[in-house]
Amino acid sequence: MSFQLHFDMDMEPENDCAWKPKQGMTFDSEQCVYVFYNTYGGRMGFSIRRDFRRKNKFTNQLICRLLVCNKKGFRKGDKRDTLSKNPRAATRTGCEARLYVKLDEGTGKYVMTDFKEKHNHDRVSPECAHMLPSQRKILTTQAIELQLAVQSGLRLGQSFELMGREAGGRQCLGFTKLDSKNYL
Repeated sequence: MSFQLHFDMDMEPENDCAWKPKQGMTFDSEQCVYVFYNTYGGRMGFSIRRDFRRKNKFTNQLICRLLVCNKKGFRKGDKRDTLSKNPRAATRTGCEARLYVKLDEGTGKYVMTDFKEKHNHDRVSPECAHMLPSQRKILTTQAIELQLAVQSGLRLGQSFELMGREAGGRQCLGFTKLDSKNYL
């Protein structure tokens, strides 16, 4: 089963299982693997991140890649003062969900060799999935609008508020104020 970067995003989860990861699936590149698993994560209500990778010492080509749920593992102890006014929230739960691919040197494609879909935490609803860290994106038109607003003298908060009103609410933008700050 080969996977192209062009896949149908309008498939209904109840009617078709072509969008679910299956052992033995092949992908043309590591980016295709990421896009596929990130799309799956968005449909299922979780965020993903890149974890482990191994590269060939001589060619520097990626040999294998592990993509995991954003809640994998546990955060190390906070080094800040224990009496901090704003301690960071615990976001990691030790989740075991993952997708592992290896390069098949014969075909030059990445083959899924391991997939675990069980999560140990609640997932978000489809209405909120677009705000998960791996799902958030600043579109090209939004980026141009942010740059124009800053060049026009608007502060970041003002430009974010304006874009939120245009979109029908900040929750409809698909990115956070911090994302826009990081972009600029």
